Amino acid sequence: MGNLTGACMFGQSGGPTSVINSSAAGVIQEALKQECITAVYGAAHGIKGVLDENFYDMSKEDTYELDLLKTTPSSELGSVRYKLKSADEDETDYKRLLEVFEKYNIRYFFYNGGNDSMDTCNKVSKYMQKVGYECRVMGVPKTIDNDLWGTDHCPGYGSAAKYIATSTMEVYKDARVYDTGMITVLEIMGRNAGWLTAAAALASYKGCGPDLIYLPELPFSMEKFLDETNKIYKEQGKVIIAVSEGCKDEQGRYIAEMGANLSTDSFGHAQLGGAASILANIAKEKIASKVRGIEFSLLQRCAAHVASQTDVNEAYLAGQMAVKYAVEGKTDYMVAFERAEGTEYKCNIKLINLTDVANTEKKIPREWINKEGNGLTEDFIKYALPLIQGESCAPIEDGLPRFSKLKKVLAKK
Repeated sequence: MGNLTGACMFGQSGGPTSVINSSAAGVIQEALKQECITAVYGAAHGIKGVLDENFYDMSKEDTYELDLLKTTPSSELGSVRYKLKSADEDETDYKRLLEVFEKYNIRYFFYNGGNDSMDTCNKVSKYMQKVGYECRVMGVPKTIDNDLWGTDHCPGYGSAAKYIATSTMEVYKDARVYDTGMITVLEIMGRNAGWLTAAAALASYKGCGPDLIYLPELPFSMEKFLDETNKIYKEQGKVIIAVSEGCKDEQGRYIAEMGANLSTDSFGHAQLGGAASILANIAKEKIASKVRGIEFSLLQRCAAHVASQTDVNEAYLAGQMAVKYAVEGKTDYMVAFERAEGTEYKCNIKLINLTDVANTEKKIPREWINKEGNGLTEDFIKYALPLIQGESCAPIEDGLPRFSKLKKVLAKK
């Protein structure tokens, strides 16, 4: 397949991260260099922006502001949680997308997100093929959850892991100030995969981490939690526990459900949170008088002040390579990372078919979780350490970070 001439559309979807904008910079800056790409558009709020014909002309942005995207957290173009129905069920959205693509001669579509976003990418690609509209579609991976199938890791994870490990080390120091007993429960994000909670083990590797780590990969037992916490409390007087918000018992009930009814988001996923306070209350009742529950919450998603330079660079590369591969003629793929053999950390780029990656979750291997099911093995540490290397920081003005300020000039036709 030779060069295809036409405009490109880029959109972001799902939860924000510290480096999703670095991928945006990679796509936009590379696309602006390509002769066969006639215009570069950035969709406002992902696929919704395309459907609503609400997108920006990225060629109107200052080069410096596009550069600053690399160190600006969250989704600067706006994100969305919008799931396309299958075209067999309802073709309305797809017909509208085709209408917009034809009107603006969009021949390249790049979508930056996690599992649901790759599903959107796949559906758009298959529909355009079905109706005979030539358009190259590439997925750019993003999720702090690190649960995308087929890639060694996902941009966004390294920075969130670095924040979690750093914050855990700081909490560890704080929790040992007084000579009185104390139990601290840290609640970390992660629905079905425990990659983020596992990052607390990096703090343990440095001697300032949790005594117990509970992941959603294994059933959670309240009895076991109380026994293990009580044992350490009696021995040491201090206990730190890291628990994933997605932990469930044998019956499939979330810890949060043990204390409240759960609402769901627009994808039908249960809105989690509250596990730390529930476990803290139970530990207070059964074990100790001084117990603290801490929910890292949104802070772990966009902590660009402690981002990993490795993560920033790889996020940019993922965006850049998506454009290069599309221009070469590739379509229907997600850009992924493959770790090279050897002691030195090196990742190569590979392509994964969108059909394979859409809606498939990657979990922590059982052999990376200790025998007792309450901590991580050295294999996980070896895996995660390279991903948090290097310091990335936005330029500082008046003692505060200077983030990108895009003009967001609406595209006209």
